[in-house]
Amino acid sequence: MDFETLVQTRKSVRGFKKQPVSRATVEEIIEVAKRAPSSMNTQPWHVHVLTGEPLEQVRRRNMDEMIAGAKAKRDIVSHGEYQGVHRGRQVDIAKKLFGAMGIARDDKPMRQDWVLRGFRQFDAPVSLVLTYDRILDPGAVCHFDLGALCYGIVLAAWDRGLGSVINGQGIMRSDIVREVAAIPEDQVIMTCVAMGYPDDSFAANAVRSDREANSDFVRYVGFAD
Repeated sequence: MDFETLVQTRKSVRGFKKQPVSRATVEEIIEVAKRAPSSMNTQPWHVHVLTGEPLEQVRRRNMDEMIAGAKAKRDIVSHGEYQGVHRGRQVDIAKKLFGAMGIARDDKPMRQDWVLRGFRQFDAPVSLVLTYDRILDPGAVCHFDLGALCYGIVLAAWDRGLGSVINGQGIMRSDIVREVAAIPEDQVIMTCVAMGYPDDSFAANAVRSDREANSDFVRYVGFAD
């Protein structure tokens, strides 16, 4: 599959088959993704790949803590609630997803169930926890590098028939993730990528988010035309 097709067709997958993902497949994906751009070739990233009982423990404990009303405890600084145009885009995709799943606006149990799915990393069979070297904080450059690696992972996975969703909800309690996966304290937990084979019968998997017109966010400077 060519790169343009990969970018145009890739979408977040929120429903996965129970089919396991082999270690060899994940290694192949990472082998491709690690060629992502890196500032000064610093390669500040680490990938912790969870499956089986360790992943089950992370999602169970993460979900239980959040249900009980525990505060999020993430390593990275949060922007807080979205406002303005960013909030509008967040609401738009939520409406699409709820519409596809037949979840009514006043159906609180089903809406809560959707939130819990996020805390469970959408029951994906594999989770790739992405971290970077703490010594590089503060600064956004290593965050940029990790984002490039993350996008490389999801594109390489899609090219191999695997779907993924970049899922901050799944690591809302980063302390739990660190404990279960034995992630060293000198690494900052950035996000995770829930990954597996897409369940085509899951309605939300057909949803694609809208993108703004180029004219809304692109400026061309110095072009003759």
